[in-house]
Amino acid sequence: MPATLICNEGDVLLRLAREGAGIACAFEVQVRDDLAAGRLVPLLESWWPRFPGFHLYHPSRAHVPRKLRVFIDFLRAGLGG
Repeated sequence: MPATLICNEGDVLLRLAREGAGIACAFEVQVRDDLAAGRLVPLLESWWPRFPGFHLYHPSRAHVPRKLRVFIDFLRAGLGG
């Protein structure tokens, strides 16, 4: 019997795709190692959206609140920027 699975949890979705349950849509950075290792196969590469990176807008560079500074540093460290 055919079945449909819909998932909105990224980690679960990728685990299911790795286990052969179907196809998934993810950012390339999330699946880069899986693609290189052959655990996942790329589909429709010419249709992949390009992701130029995150953009963060805030009112002032002169007085950046500590919480915002920590968040900016976190994003930069995690994204290699």
